[in-house]
Amino acid sequence: MIDRQDARPFTGGHMLAVMVAFFGVVISVNVLLAVVANTSWTGLVVENSYVASQEYNAKLAATRAQAALGWHGSLALTRDEVRYALTDGQGKPVRMDAVSVAFRRPVDDREDHTVELKSVEPGVFAAPHALRDGAWIVEVDADAGLPHPYRETRRILVVGGSVQ
Repeated sequence: MIDRQDARPFTGGHMLAVMVAFFGVVISVNVLLAVVANTSWTGLVVENSYVASQEYNAKLAATRAQAALGWHGSLALTRDEVRYALTDGQGKPVRMDAVSVAFRRPVDDREDHTVELKSVEPGVFAAPHALRDGAWIVEVDADAGLPHPYRETRRILVVGGSVQ
């Protein structure tokens, strides 16, 4: 049995300390979440969706014109090299002046990078390059004397250093 004289009443000072502690935790968590939200991926795909929508028809026409050429691109990724070849409808190499390959992660842009390939034989460009494991979007831009670069985009999965 508790002796009533030994029990101390819950004073206003105690209540104030509990409230300050409670709201201090709530505010601290909110500040932490705000900082994490500002430093993580924004989810932004295009800077201005209106401008992107206006450019859609032009991009679609360029894609159709490129498909009508009948050219075929060949992208080869090994453990330590990226290689790209472009052939016409008869299987002959297409003359290219420059080729760049952009590697992008589907969700995050921190590992995005571009590799400039060098000509190793007619119609074939290559460069040393190793990819980390995971999903990648690979976009090839080849300067083949067209008004716009010949563009090819693929999604790949790298597991254990090799493309699946």
